[in-house]
Amino acid sequence: MVVIDAKGKACPLPVILAKKEIDKGETQFEIQVDNPVAVQNLQRLADSQGYQTEVETKEGISQLLFSKGDQAAPQPVDPQEFCPTCQGKNWAVFVGKAMVGEGDPELGTALIRMFFFTLTQSEDLPAYILFMNQGVQLPTQDTQVIEHLKALAEKGVEILVCGTCLNFYNLTDQLKIGTVSNMYEIVERMKLADKVITI
Repeated sequence: MVVIDAKGKACPLPVILAKKEIDKGETQFEIQVDNPVAVQNLQRLADSQGYQTEVETKEGISQLLFSKGDQAAPQPVDPQEFCPTCQGKNWAVFVGKAMVGEGDPELGTALIRMFFFTLTQSEDLPAYILFMNQGVQLPTQDTQVIEHLKALAEKGVEILVCGTCLNFYNLTDQLKIGTVSNMYEIVERMKLADKVITI
């Protein structure tokens, strides 16, 4: 059985290494990681690809056994599944900062809050909102933005938040809305989108 040593490897390398084995048709393999975010990301990858996982953690090292029996092959992702109100359009918002623009921080913060409120009032919603770098401060610390994001999530918008960025800013335990994600998933959502708007 293939054993992948992904200890010490930053997001999204563990996911990419596991996906390579899946793409090769491996029905059983093991991957070893040393952080809980990688475990979560790998389990989501397994679910999306029709694999089952068994996790054993000892002294900070997690061993994930991927296995696949006779389950049906995973179906292609339908972007409309995430945003039924998008009326055939498929677009994403990429948020890499905690404010709009490079000017006054107070104004920039007010503008980004206004942006997300305005989005909640629109009938043309994005399929995905993707948070990276300082942008992860919004779904963790900005109460106004968090409420707007909750409203968007209820309407079917998928919200992904970079796990590496949350760790960097020590915000992992403060995430209020969205799914802890990784570069692989975020790039995949960008590829699915017809257009990506950067804030």
